[in-house]
Amino acid sequence: MSIEPLALDGVVPFPPETAAEYLAEGHWRDQTLPELLFATAERFPDKLAVIDRKAELSYAQLTDEVLRLAAGLQDLGLNRGDRVVVHLPNIYEYIAFVFALWEIGAVPIVAPVAHRRAEIEHFIEIGEARAYITVASDSGTDLAAMAADLKARWPQLEHTVVLERDGGGAEYEALQSKGSLEHARRCSPQDVALLQMSGGTTGVPKLMPHTHQTYGYALRRSVGERGITERTVHLLVIPICHSMSTRSPGFLGAFSVGATIVIAPNGSPDTAFPLIEKHGVTRVSLVPPILLAWLNSSLRKSYDLSSLKTLMCGGAKLVEAVASRVEPEFGVQLSQSFGMGEGLVVSNPADVDRATSVRYQGIPASAADEIQVIDDEGNDVPPGAPGHLLTRGPSVIRGYYRNPEQNALAFTADGFYRTGDIVERDERGFIRVVGRSKDQINRGGEKIAPEELENALLTHAGVHNVSVVGIDDDVLGERVKAFLIPRSPESAAELTLGKLRQFLRDKGLATFKLPDVVEVVDEFPYTAVGKVSKRLQRELNY
Repeated sequence: MSIEPLALDGVVPFPPETAAEYLAEGHWRDQTLPELLFATAERFPDKLAVIDRKAELSYAQLTDEVLRLAAGLQDLGLNRGDRVVVHLPNIYEYIAFVFALWEIGAVPIVAPVAHRRAEIEHFIEIGEARAYITVASDSGTDLAAMAADLKARWPQLEHTVVLERDGGGAEYEALQSKGSLEHARRCSPQDVALLQMSGGTTGVPKLMPHTHQTYGYALRRSVGERGITERTVHLLVIPICHSMSTRSPGFLGAFSVGATIVIAPNGSPDTAFPLIEKHGVTRVSLVPPILLAWLNSSLRKSYDLSSLKTLMCGGAKLVEAVASRVEPEFGVQLSQSFGMGEGLVVSNPADVDRATSVRYQGIPASAADEIQVIDDEGNDVPPGAPGHLLTRGPSVIRGYYRNPEQNALAFTADGFYRTGDIVERDERGFIRVVGRSKDQINRGGEKIAPEELENALLTHAGVHNVSVVGIDDDVLGERVKAFLIPRSPESAAELTLGKLRQFLRDKGLATFKLPDVVEVVDEFPYTAVGKVSKRLQRELNY
């Protein structure tokens, strides 16, 4: 059934000729995301779709719950185009709600549960949200009280749905008591499917409007490149609203082929390792801090992790010193990836050689994923030279939601997204991330890439993790500061400025690249999507 696309105010559309090209070439398809799930449920009704701490649902059970939730949401008066903030932890109800909203054509604004009032209120305001879905509490914060206060403050926020802390509860059951819809197309594949938070570390979070088609293209590429089949058991440990947990390949990629997902509340070894053993997990997606915790965990020998075949790492740059440890220490295939919520995802093919898998983050899956690597003047740089990464393609948004000021900075007139990443691209097209343009340290005129210094420090036997930032200096402009997490309390004594500078000299680093300040800490500050917040380290001298 054909339905005319719904244009949302504040969404930058794709040019009509570009949209027609993507459709003609098969990059975009005439399919909505709920249609993807229901097509798989027809093929594998009795197969396990999702497992979390309290429930195991087959594809038939999941789609049944989606349709009952959709009826409940529709009973609240929610319909096509209405925005709903979904603020939930890693529980299966997140997936059920998102698909239920898609089933009625509504648009979820998805937020990590770590977000608090400032971010949620911003989403309610900018999205003119009619409903807010959350849990009663998280990490000591009374989210139920916050929900009541937000509903009183914002007239357009007509409904709140508060689940128990670990999901379920009376309000969830009440929504499911309103009967059941029949699955049908109630929106267009060209409609905005969700508004997703940008993973940036500065300012109020931006919202990225992805359509059913931009997300569909991305998840198909993720699945095709990574060998995911109905036999895959995929562990989700990253916040479930993150693009890695949603479409790269995430639960959408898994559901597209009939795979099973296992949802973990977090990625700590004492949580994830028992789940791998119990459910025969075959693949997992991690961010670098969690991967480091796994590599350095003494619990590895306490669990049978032999089912795990592929470990994907993305979300932030994985330095070579850590990447080189994965296959020999875990006995699994490392699958690096690199991308951004705005759209582009590159990954290493399954058959790539080990040297490439350690050094490079990947190659675009399609010629439609356009890449530019340019210098400060906008000129293309030769292979192997660092430059600014720009991209556009079938998965890349054309602008942030209701944010013309940021759009003028982040997008070119012809639709390329300025990612802010500094990359090198070899003759084959493989991309290696060097760092972030705004993270580059200028020490007295000498330019320093923090990633190079972090890579070197991570080879020190006493270092568990490291983050290098520039700090203000009246003479040099910036000095180099290294925040270090020791592997053990005993190794902290070896992490002095003098000893580390000598260690780095012995490795051949130039003197101007050596840290001026070293601080040993117990932990780093992180953004809501699990990236080290260098902004906080710089500004708050964390």
